[in-house]
Amino acid sequence: MSETAFSAPQADLQSAQPDTPVWSRFDAEWYLSSYPEVVEAMAELGIGDVETYYREHGAKLLHSPNRYFDEKYYMGMNRDVADAVANGLVPSGFVHYCNDGYRESIRPPHWLFDERYYLKYNRDLNQRVIAQSGAKNGYDHYLRIGDAEHRNGHWFFDGAVYLLNSTQSLLRPDRGGAFMQYLHDDTETGANARVSWYFDPDWYQQTYPEVRELVASGAYLSPLHHYLCNPTPQAYLPCAWFSEEYYAATYPDVQVAVDNGVFRNNYEHFIRHGAAERRAPAQGIDLLKYYLGGSVRIDLEGGAFRDAFAHWIARRPPGGHGSDKVAVPDEKQTKHLFAVAADNLLPQLAHTTLDFTLRGPAEISVIVVLFNKFPLTMLALASLRSNYPGNIELIIVDNKSYDDTRHLERYVRGAHIIHNRYNAGFVEACNRALDFVTGPAVLYLNNDLQIGLNAVALSLRRLFSEPNIGAVGTKLIRTNGMLQEGGSIIWRDGSTFGYLRDADPNIPEANFVRDVDFCSGAFLLVRTELVRQLGGFDVDYKPAYYEEADMCVRLRKAGYRIVYDPALVVQHFEYGSASSAASTRLMLRNHGIFQRKHRDWLRYQHPPRARNALFARTARNGQKRILLIEDRVPLRHLGAGYVRSNDIVRTMASLGHLVTVFPIYKSPTTFINIYRDFPDTVEVIYDRDQDDLPDFIESRAGYYDVVWVGRTHNLERLLGVLSDNSTALPAHGFVLDTEAIAAPRSAERDRVLGIASKEPMETALRRELDCAYFCQKIIAVNERDATLIRRVGFDNVAVLGHMKEPQATFSPFSARRDMLFLGALHDPGSPNHDSLEWFVEHVLPLVDGRLPPDVRFNVAGFINPSVDLSPLTANPRVNLIGPVDDLEALYDAHRIFVAPTRFAGGIPFKVHEASSYGLPIVATQLLCSQVGWSDRVEIMSGGTDNPAQFADRIVELYTDRERWISVRHNALVRLERENSRAEYRHALGAIINDVISHVALDVPAN
Repeated sequence: MSETAFSAPQADLQSAQPDTPVWSRFDAEWYLSSYPEVVEAMAELGIGDVETYYREHGAKLLHSPNRYFDEKYYMGMNRDVADAVANGLVPSGFVHYCNDGYRESIRPPHWLFDERYYLKYNRDLNQRVIAQSGAKNGYDHYLRIGDAEHRNGHWFFDGAVYLLNSTQSLLRPDRGGAFMQYLHDDTETGANARVSWYFDPDWYQQTYPEVRELVASGAYLSPLHHYLCNPTPQAYLPCAWFSEEYYAATYPDVQVAVDNGVFRNNYEHFIRHGAAERRAPAQGIDLLKYYLGGSVRIDLEGGAFRDAFAHWIARRPPGGHGSDKVAVPDEKQTKHLFAVAADNLLPQLAHTTLDFTLRGPAEISVIVVLFNKFPLTMLALASLRSNYPGNIELIIVDNKSYDDTRHLERYVRGAHIIHNRYNAGFVEACNRALDFVTGPAVLYLNNDLQIGLNAVALSLRRLFSEPNIGAVGTKLIRTNGMLQEGGSIIWRDGSTFGYLRDADPNIPEANFVRDVDFCSGAFLLVRTELVRQLGGFDVDYKPAYYEEADMCVRLRKAGYRIVYDPALVVQHFEYGSASSAASTRLMLRNHGIFQRKHRDWLRYQHPPRARNALFARTARNGQKRILLIEDRVPLRHLGAGYVRSNDIVRTMASLGHLVTVFPIYKSPTTFINIYRDFPDTVEVIYDRDQDDLPDFIESRAGYYDVVWVGRTHNLERLLGVLSDNSTALPAHGFVLDTEAIAAPRSAERDRVLGIASKEPMETALRRELDCAYFCQKIIAVNERDATLIRRVGFDNVAVLGHMKEPQATFSPFSARRDMLFLGALHDPGSPNHDSLEWFVEHVLPLVDGRLPPDVRFNVAGFINPSVDLSPLTANPRVNLIGPVDDLEALYDAHRIFVAPTRFAGGIPFKVHEASSYGLPIVATQLLCSQVGWSDRVEIMSGGTDNPAQFADRIVELYTDRERWISVRHNALVRLERENSRAEYRHALGAIINDVISHVALDVPAN
């Protein structure tokens, strides 16, 4: 390559950095390959130098000088440049770009690069960072650095997609990043490679066969080049899942913008804006519903995809929307495989032994009764030994086996093995083993199972977590992957029922801790002292069956609880130690015995009907059942009021209530992350949404005592469903938790932005709360909102704010630096986004010269790709951090917190959170009023629409150590007094008790 001779303005560019940008160089080899007719033309004109020909003739023919700059595209996108070339003011678009255009981000040099996109979606980049890297502009940075760092520079080029779909790219890794490899791949395969989820080259050529001919003729480089550069952009569709006609008809304002030249076509609007807004790309595609279902939202927040449309395209199964559900395997086959796995373990055990030698007091005693089934036994014992490394006192009773069980001592060391002279059965054998128990807990364990991760340790922890827990049972999963039981029910007639048998083990109903009637003896952990008090199993049930149900009933009669814990997982062969026919006969006989022994207790059980299983699944001990409805499963990382809802759920559970969480939209995350965020006694219906609510309510008719509806708009949207199903719900147990009153926030937003209000605030307030009549109790987040609610005629109001206990970080004033903003930016124009723009534009410049220039304004938290923060980075103080996992370290490193919110409702959680970590705050007067804190006491007030006051408070708090210490201390004291866990429990408990008392009395509340 030789370098283009720059005009005078370009001389500065060369002097700044000898290594000129690759886009500024003439590539003779590429030029001759791209324009083969040039060889003949040069001969006719007598020109021997390729670059001379390009300058004197090729540029006039709209030839490009290299593969990185597209002359035709540049001239087509910049009419002013084309006019200047036509008038002889500049030789070519290329010369214009090298001299002037490279400085302007609005002038893309190539149809697959846009500097505005590059800066917007690579938030750590800005003009300052680019200049520091030695690059001349964003395109130079991309080609020199960014491409190799797997960054993308255009909506229609995703390096990961290209590398996934192009085998050619794997052959030349020396060529740098994906974009470089794509530009250097001159093969037909490279031209047809898919480089974006937004464009399907195969579908495009099949739908428009003329494109294949145009590419073959050299008129266009590839199908994508044709789509992005053809002169009739609305005549072609990029894929099967977008319709120009439908989008234009559905969103006519976009078509107006297209007609005015703002967008090339409707698809450009959709890709740049509409997909992030979850607009419909074609008939029948609901991106909003898709976004709110499954793991889509969490995938997008994690950066896996730019928007829901790209996610939908990438995850769409071949051939359409086919289901990927797998049929439940045949249980005979899975049992066979389980037995084969046991057989396959035996050769390993031939050269080793399972060691259960006690090296201290027994932490747990395990009783196993055997009759043959040696391979299954060894699999179970190996599972037990590997599951728990502590001191296991293993007591084995062999009921006269005739297989290798007779020689068990060869393979198991340290166990107490009893060889009976006859088959004594399960009950007698267990009672004999009980005489040798020394551990604090006895685990009755079948020999036809495998124990899940940490099940032994977790069962011990659960058993001794509360003094009134007598026994603990497990989630039993059969060999076919379906549930055997999720706890068991005893009906009024003495028959038993394994709750959720044949269900998926991962469904919400199977995955919360609850008290039950009994749990299977396949894995049943009981306190030793209680077993001895009961005399072990009742010998009337010899040889087996119903003995564990009887023991659990006797424990319950003595005042102890039987707890089902789904964290304890056991895979059970089921009927592996006896024939199913023999088992059935024993069950029938012992059912009668059990019925006669416990008539006094059974008469208060539910009748044996499947529809009663919901009520019977929990051994209720006076707890109230609460259905809490929210927009989404209230995970703490979501912010926006969900932390408070999560605290409400946690507190309800801590008060002993049975809580079910039902989201309007399906959970955006996996159930493993959901369960980490809630107490294990809470039932979270993560797999259903608003469409399923009517059937859900009907299936649980009469079940709930209280229905707690989070957010007023949810009550409004569900009013019809709740009214239609009112007979299935409590008559007087409805609570509306407003979370925040929206009317004053909207009015303040209109005032701040200079928008004419559609209606008076009072009218908007009445309209907002029009649905509140349905509820017996209305919750406000602060006294300010409570006053507004009372103002429109409701006196059944209670206040429940945030729970945030102090957890102050320890770094002193002198060790901290910089200003912090922490908040999620989900949408353009949101309160957080507005506050950032206002602060950076109007306040931050006012601290220059008053704070050291190296003091940064760090912006942390989730940033939706639709929110463009690149303009803010023009201020050298601004530093975009993005999501942060370790909040404690983040707060501990900063000196002050900035909360410039200009319109918002409710209580700002971020104020309480930052203060709880001991970080003093400068906030607008709006937020100060919402939390009820005073200027220069617990907080620093930046006033209302007052950049000068805000800047003054920042400088004062940042530089005055004594003020910093005082404000920090006072805020922590205020939190301890008003937002402690104890205070929150008291307030929420009083609200629920008030609601429940009126439900019980069936009278109106005062």
